[in-house]
Amino acid sequence: MEFPRGKMSDLGRILGRLAVTVSVAGLLAACQETTSNRSSGRSYAPIPAATVALMREKGSDSHAPVLIRTFKKEAELEIWKMKADGKYAHIKTFPMCRWSGQLGPKTREGDRQVPEGFYAITPGQMNPNSSYYLSFNVGYPNAYDKAHGYTGGLIMVHGACSSAGCFSMTDEQIAEIYAIARESFAGGQKAIQMQSLPFRMTPENLAKHRLDPHMKFWKDIKVGADSFEVTKQEPQVGFCGRRYVFNAASANGSRMDATEACPPLQENEALKRAIAEKEREDQTKVAELVAKGVKPVKVVYADGGQNPEFQHVTWVSRPEALANGPVEIPLDDNGKPIPAIVRVAAAKQQAAQPVAAVAAESTPAPAETLVAKTTTPASPAPPAKPAQSTTVTAFAPAATPAPKSEDNTLYAGIVGKFTSISDLITGGQPESPPKPAAAAAVPAIPAAATPAPAAKPAATPAPKTRAAAATTPKKPTVAAPAKPKPAAPPSPAPLKKTAANLPPLIQAGAGTYARVPSPADLR
Repeated sequence: MEFPRGKMSDLGRILGRLAVTVSVAGLLAACQETTSNRSSGRSYAPIPAATVALMREKGSDSHAPVLIRTFKKEAELEIWKMKADGKYAHIKTFPMCRWSGQLGPKTREGDRQVPEGFYAITPGQMNPNSSYYLSFNVGYPNAYDKAHGYTGGLIMVHGACSSAGCFSMTDEQIAEIYAIARESFAGGQKAIQMQSLPFRMTPENLAKHRLDPHMKFWKDIKVGADSFEVTKQEPQVGFCGRRYVFNAASANGSRMDATEACPPLQENEALKRAIAEKEREDQTKVAELVAKGVKPVKVVYADGGQNPEFQHVTWVSRPEALANGPVEIPLDDNGKPIPAIVRVAAAKQQAAQPVAAVAAESTPAPAETLVAKTTTPASPAPPAKPAQSTTVTAFAPAATPAPKSEDNTLYAGIVGKFTSISDLITGGQPESPPKPAAAAAVPAIPAAATPAPAAKPAATPAPKTRAAAATTPKKPTVAAPAKPKPAAPPSPAPLKKTAANLPPLIQAGAGTYARVPSPADLR
């Protein structure tokens, strides 16, 4: 049967929309799976030989009891197996492909939260015919969750790397985890303890999350986590007074109820002291980190996370929620988020501090100080010929001392023989007679015998006009003798080269401008 082309296009659009609808519905109900009636041979897959070998190396075997620990923030699932001495040994860590929600406990149906706390997995919670390859129910809600009115259920550890409140692994991972649990049940284990923690309870994490609103609950379950860390034995879990109670029993034999006040408790005092000591050590380290400047934060996820090992995987649920990763929001001392504008200002101020410090260290001294150091002699010069360096300093930059090379010293000696720019050009001889001019003659500017004050460098003398050069005799002005000092500065070292042959070069051709010899001409 054939359909018209237009009808086929409409049908294609309808089927496409239907496929999207089914996909979204499946995503929203990712953990609300149903059990198939058909048998699946995958649930009988053996434990990989390499994993069995690891168990033997750690003093355990495939039929020994197993314990599972999960860490949401790090996105990891650990497998521990009991040894012959009753203590557990770490066997393997599986990177988690996907988890959803935020850090914190699950409180209601549909919140996409992965639960946190201590749960028990029994053989009846194993699902060999899962629509997500294989799965088992973690046991949410437990007595604590129910006492707080938390709702929801059917929280699984399963495959397919898709989560709406579950612990999602790859199909290969869940096949191995399922086989390990199956063999432990076959060895006689009645229930597998699963410790679901928000993060590894390290001082670093505790310092960063110290003002999180869930911290009271996290400290509650940390007692059980510390018990396992200290003893490497499975902690006994109980509930009363709407809280967790670890390694304790009713002292009078009365029943412990999560919704009722706790009866007198009988506890292992030695174990209690060991756990308390670990807590003191952790809090001491937390205080040290806070003193070093570790700021409290609130970590916010778009929708959960995954282990970095799966960043390249594109077939996870809601990949767009994983694109940017979690955001750490700084908190003030009251646990309130610091506004963005305040954070930006604080960041700019902090960034400017090291720059200002470097600038203060590298800023040169003021120009006046530099000039004073380079031009002011230790004592006034004695009565002598006009100082050569005075004329040179008048033409040199105030803050830059003249180089002390041999060529430059000789060049300065040549320039010092003239009292004006026109003398330097004409070689000290009058130019050709100028035309009559009405301008008044400009008197010669005597060369100063004493250097100008350091704070106000000597001004450059104005060049004389031709009229001035023709009418004004060149009489060097000798400065008044300065008051002699006990110790006169040593006379300058004699020049290695002389300028005796320079005047003819400058005077070559009357009325013409000869070039000023460079240091290279003297070599």
